[in-house]
Amino acid sequence: MHAEPHLPLPAELPLVDEPGGTEVDLKTQIIRFGLTGGLSAVVDYGIYSLLLNLIGLPVSVAKSISFIAGTTTAYLINRRWTFQAPPSRARFIAVVVLYAVTFAVQVGINALLYATLSDEWWRQPLAFVIAQGTATVINFVVQRVVIFKIH
Repeated sequence: MHAEPHLPLPAELPLVDEPGGTEVDLKTQIIRFGLTGGLSAVVDYGIYSLLLNLIGLPVSVAKSISFIAGTTTAYLINRRWTFQAPPSRARFIAVVVLYAVTFAVQVGINALLYATLSDEWWRQPLAFVIAQGTATVINFVVQRVVIFKIH
């Protein structure tokens, strides 16, 4: 009998917190999502600032690269720690689709605000925070209600 080749599962962190399952209460999920998001935002903003200010990449290119790094960090931690969900190709594909949508939302809001706000010291962080906040709310709601309910 010929075995069908399967796509490999996405990379996983060697993190074990509690037994798997999606029965983590809402308060715990919000706290963990917030902590994970904070760490991921530091990764995102750090890379964004480096690429924009030190390397001189265009705003949207720098933000695109940093978004990918930040959201990859967030997914790897949230899947294991926040939602405690087992590996799933369907879930991974759903997250990629969600991140594509929030990518467009976040990069678009950031570019719009960066272009329209005054050229002051606070322009870059304010545009980043508003774009990041919008994407974070979308991500949490869709992940909790849809993605981490996928088996």
